[in-house]
Amino acid sequence: MKRKPTFLEAISTIIVMVIVVTIGFVKFNIPIQVLLLIASTYAAFIAMRVGLKWKDLEEGITHRLTTAMPAIFIILAVGIIVGSWMYAGTVPALIYYGLKFLNPSYFLISAFIISAICSLATGTAWGSASTAGIALISIGSQLGINQGMAAGAIIAGAVFGDKMSPLSDTTNLAALVTKVNIFSHIRAMMWTTIPASIIGLIVWFFAGLNSQGNVNTKQIKVLLNELSSIYNINFFVWIPLIVIIICLIFKISTVPSMLVSALSAILIGKFNNGFKFVDGFKATFDGFTSSMTGHSHVTENAKTLIEQGGMMSMTQIIVTIFCGYAFAGIVEKSGCLDVMLQTVAKGVKSVGTLVLITVLSSLMLVFAAGVASIVIIMVGVLMKDMFEDMNLDRSNLSRTLEDSSTMVLPLIPWGTSGIYYAQQLGVSVDQFFIWAVPCYLCAILAIIYGFTGIGIRKKIN
Repeated sequence: MKRKPTFLEAISTIIVMVIVVTIGFVKFNIPIQVLLLIASTYAAFIAMRVGLKWKDLEEGITHRLTTAMPAIFIILAVGIIVGSWMYAGTVPALIYYGLKFLNPSYFLISAFIISAICSLATGTAWGSASTAGIALISIGSQLGINQGMAAGAIIAGAVFGDKMSPLSDTTNLAALVTKVNIFSHIRAMMWTTIPASIIGLIVWFFAGLNSQGNVNTKQIKVLLNELSSIYNINFFVWIPLIVIIICLIFKISTVPSMLVSALSAILIGKFNNGFKFVDGFKATFDGFTSSMTGHSHVTENAKTLIEQGGMMSMTQIIVTIFCGYAFAGIVEKSGCLDVMLQTVAKGVKSVGTLVLITVLSSLMLVFAAGVASIVIIMVGVLMKDMFEDMNLDRSNLSRTLEDSSTMVLPLIPWGTSGIYYAQQLGVSVDQFFIWAVPCYLCAILAIIYGFTGIGIRKKIN
């Protein structure tokens, strides 16, 4: 690289990306992947202006994609586990009992709590959303609950549990980058996450009372009977869920845990439901289909619920990651990220402004890159010394990083999480945005705490 980009050159990559994505995606409904490539083209133009060659950009993209591989492995494993759990009857059992016992008035609160427990136990919001989340969104649809409300509560719960779980990758990454004990980091996050969630629960409570839905009890009864005729719903259908929880308790990595659970699900589907053994493996690739049940007639209502999963269902998300990381890799390699962060950091004059700038920097990068890991690493490394200089405990930084990246990520339509949740739950970001209350409240609370001193821990010498 012959020179560093100017601040105007650096910030223009973000501005162009936001304009291209906003106009192209919102107004013309152009696929987000194409828009990200257009934004990457402009970023490449800036990179070449500062002296980089195409080979340099390839190296930047490749390096960034290398860091994405663990996430891609998890995405593929999620496809496998959803297909196999549908085959075993695990997700259908969740739907069955949910339809039987959940009250429409308290559905949103229940959805948040169930999703949070699943994420807390497994350490993955994506896994929670694609298993319990799919079941809950289906239940909500049958109960006549607004799909945007339901998705917002489900996603907020999934992200809450992920954030508070010692098994979560981003939770561990934030603690690692800032050199904070993992449990100190989790305790610090309670200052923002719990109040934000309480506010969310209050909103969902009143929304639930005012949104009784249009419950078709006859249709629900028919669906319950159909699910119980397709699957043998008993203790054994819960074994895949129990297996993954046991694996994670014994600190087995997420992907192997998912694969072991999927294998157990195939065995359950064969011996408990009487499905063809080979179909269990097909379901992990192409997804579960109603033809695998052996029933000659399956209603469209039931098909919508059970025909899910498989690695091939994840291809759109993986392509999006490649396109998004192309943009992020070029912007990072060209030095634009460093210039933007260093310029912003010059405005730090107090604890309040330090937290504010940390939040704004994180938001800027998470909107640019669409992933939390880049934000946590880049902003964490840059701001760590500044928090030290102001005699602040580093747990303040680790908490703020997650408040303004992990929590916000589902609300970005072109981000990997936003696309993932929209695809898995069948609800667009603009529909669930306002209802995912804790996702945007945590960043606001972080700024308020910075200026008021609430929850700000001083460094202990």
